[in-house]
Amino acid sequence: MTLDLARDLPAALANRAAAWRLIAEIAAFWGTPLRPGTGTGVGTGAGTGVGVGTATGADAGLEAELDAAEARLGLRLPAALREAHRLIGDRPDLTSNHDTLLPPAELYVDQGCLVHRVENQSCAYWGIPLAALGQDDPPTVGWPDVAPSVPLETTPWTARFSTECLAVVLTEPLLDEDAYVDAGEVDPADLADWTELPRLHEPGVDTRFFARPEGLLVVQDGSWLAMRAVSEEALDALCEKLPVSWLDH
Repeated sequence: MTLDLARDLPAALANRAAAWRLIAEIAAFWGTPLRPGTGTGVGTGAGTGVGVGTATGADAGLEAELDAAEARLGLRLPAALREAHRLIGDRPDLTSNHDTLLPPAELYVDQGCLVHRVENQSCAYWGIPLAALGQDDPPTVGWPDVAPSVPLETTPWTARFSTECLAVVLTEPLLDEDAYVDAGEVDPADLADWTELPRLHEPGVDTRFFARPEGLLVVQDGSWLAMRAVSEEALDALCEKLPVSWLDH
């Protein structure tokens, strides 16, 4: 399967139905398609342009979990969050190789936000501002773990929750130790043979994605690179081309 992120990302950043479709395409590109029905039947939120079937079995159980989370927290979950859990909530290989997308039972409120994602050592958190919960596809923010005595400021993270999900699904599979991956320090100037993708994050978040037909990589904080390829041969070739002190090559 081919994947043209440079072509398809702009629409996905503007419309959450397009974001869900692209997430399904990313999963299939890595050889791990979403279960039948997801990607085309994830919700009924206004403006999604996405159909929905009758919830049965596991789907009905998930709806009950989402409803229970609303009752426990005393708030309404945004449409995009509910749709995302229907789509990828049971796919830790796409969402939780490093950081964790919280299941409905573990969603909680902190710092005036609905926390939906936690860094793997609880050093950082991501959430939806409570004031934005009335939006179908609200913005997200992030913040570090700090001592109680340290003033805390949240950082605007993504303009939409669906964009945050896209960023997660673009990043977390690159950290799957069972896949064709590697990591190291890179000078972004050495990525001239790669196509830089449209930015997903808000200004101030230093995360950049680059793509080739046979691979995808992310550069965070200016130099830290994580890369995944479609095969062992492709990974070896890509690692050989880049002047990086690889962790495994």
